[in-house]
Amino acid sequence: MESLKEISPFLDPTSRLDLKAVALEHVLGVTGTPEGRQLLLGIPEIVRQLILLLQDESFAIAKDASLALINISGDEEGASALLIISEVSKCSSDKKTDNLILLCFKYITDKGSKLADPCCMILSNMTRPKIFVDRIIILVEKLELSWNDLLNALTKNNYNSVGAKLHYLGPIFSNITQSRRMRDFLLNKDQKIIQRLLPFVEYKDSIVRRGGVVGTLRNCCFEEDNHEWLLSPDVDILTYLLLPLAGPEEFTDEENNKLPIDLQYLPETKERERDPDIRTMLLEALAQLCATKSGRELMRENNAYIILRELHKCERDKAILLACENVVDILIKTEEEIGLDNLKKVEVPEEYKEKFLQMDRLYLEDEEGAREQEDNEKKAVKVDK
Repeated sequence: MESLKEISPFLDPTSRLDLKAVALEHVLGVTGTPEGRQLLLGIPEIVRQLILLLQDESFAIAKDASLALINISGDEEGASALLIISEVSKCSSDKKTDNLILLCFKYITDKGSKLADPCCMILSNMTRPKIFVDRIIILVEKLELSWNDLLNALTKNNYNSVGAKLHYLGPIFSNITQSRRMRDFLLNKDQKIIQRLLPFVEYKDSIVRRGGVVGTLRNCCFEEDNHEWLLSPDVDILTYLLLPLAGPEEFTDEENNKLPIDLQYLPETKERERDPDIRTMLLEALAQLCATKSGRELMRENNAYIILRELHKCERDKAILLACENVVDILIKTEEEIGLDNLKKVEVPEEYKEKFLQMDRLYLEDEEGAREQEDNEKKAVKVDK
């Protein structure tokens, strides 16, 4: 702690470049461990100096400062400290600012910024804890910054002219749509914002961007008042949620004709989404759309069942199997059997919630055992041959 305090004067933005570089290199190393980050949080002035050094004229200094801030923001306590500094910041256009949220927006939207990617990572870390999301949204509004500017950067290929990929904008939007306010922003029917995200559900160049977009869509599906619009031709979200779950299976003409046009007669080269977390989020989105009667009916009309049926046949992840079965169990029931318009309005007694959770746990354990036995039998057959 004392040695870090002694370094603080050399981290001043006005210090000599060589002294700043050596001091910052030491601090960056300290941020590499949980214990080191905890020590730094005990010296708020150093944390503030890192934000100021993010604006240093030397790119090497600014880059090391950005890496240190990524490490610090990765812990909830660190993200909280950075957010507090930003909230109390006295922004000024004629000097460097210690408002990290403002800087992240500035560098991400600057098409010529080499710090855009680390700033995306910092903002992704800071928005991950749900307890900070609304505070960040309020601060963004206070600063008169635009989420739409970040959306433009996310949805435009090669937005940054100096090679920044901006893939972590995906998780940022997934994080901020934990808030109802941001879901309302994306679900604005007049501005057609959410439609701009849909093509990225199968974005091959980055699992980070793809997963972030799918997480964003999943979160938006929690707004059941928008289900009819989301499932309408204006958005056609069902096609985009099912397409990554579809494989190369052949269906009969009758089955194909009931599918959305973009899901019909898929080529033999069609691959399912490989990432289990993304497959889970897609199924969670479908489960949300099953909450309302209109959603269930439209999913049946579009033959969503057969895509899920084939997914279930080849899926190896037991948790995803359960998620898939939960959606299928709803779709194969008639509305008379379900007897409710909105499944979210069912109040389940607490004692039954625990029983259902226990049943799921037992199912997953049994399924894992069955899968292991099946795998062993297949291996045995292969050895015999």
